[in-house]
Amino acid sequence: MPNPKRRHSQQRSAKRRTHYKATETTLSVDGTTGETHVRHRAHVSEGKLYYKGKVVSEKTPIKK
Repeated sequence: MPNPKRRHSQQRSAKRRTHYKATETTLSVDGTTGETHVRHRAHVSEGKLYYKGKVVSEKTPIKK
């Protein structure tokens, strides 16, 4: 297998890595609850789990 004859410089590695940038998360407002949440993620509001404006699951109290 071919191997490099010389070591790559630090500048060459840094040039390759310049394309990786941190981006802000996109926020949306839920139409049913009015809460702000991260897009395409389920969120909890008043003990209920919402996704795409619909209740996915409810938290049931534990019976003893």
